[in-house]
Amino acid sequence: MTEMFPTNALARGLIRFGYRLQRPLLRRRLGRVVLERVDGVPILVLPEVFNGVLFRTGEMLARTVAASSLASPRSAPARALDLGTGSGIGAVFAARRGFQVVAADLNPDAVRCARLNALLNRLEDRIEVRQGDLFAPVAGETFDLVLFNPPFFQGTPRGPLDLAWRATDLLERTAAGLPAVLAPGGTALVVLSTDGEGKNLLAAFGAQGLASEAVAQRDYGNEIVTVYAVRRKEVR
Repeated sequence: MTEMFPTNALARGLIRFGYRLQRPLLRRRLGRVVLERVDGVPILVLPEVFNGVLFRTGEMLARTVAASSLASPRSAPARALDLGTGSGIGAVFAARRGFQVVAADLNPDAVRCARLNALLNRLEDRIEVRQGDLFAPVAGETFDLVLFNPPFFQGTPRGPLDLAWRATDLLERTAAGLPAVLAPGGTALVVLSTDGEGKNLLAAFGAQGLASEAVAQRDYGNEIVTVYAVRRKEVR
């Protein structure tokens, strides 16, 4: 596991205090076109699209893709699926590792945003963006790598942007559908927070014969974000 931060009470209190001081600055990046950067890689975020840099989970998943041997193509052509792609940050970083990527999202603004980021990073030949619900856009296809930064909360979305935050039966459908899209030996990298329903999703993966292992974790004070590698359990 990488990037474990201190969790004692004093450290967590200082982190929370610093986060509160930053909130006015963070709000200025919401509801407008923003150009973010992750380790020098430009990511354009449109107003109705989840900002995975501002809210940290997309940035952490992207950095895991960039650094982890689990996200290294095993053979050519290797395929990746960026599920619920949002701005396309995961797709961009997977394409930079050498994958041919399908990025999918239900939000039409996210689809447009991901296409713009493929062009911005000159990766349009490696990234195909499709619109649709969860696995529907890739029915019958399999992938060596699946990336997912899911909605953390149960509930009915109140608009396109809220699709990134809450869903009704998405956790169950994700666990049920993931085995079918994983190629033999394939891995899914799923980012979860101590906020929301992460434990329920991990339990649902286990019920579907999938093993989950934490491969990156960071304590931000107000939440702990973990990237899990999810794979089929080995048969012995």
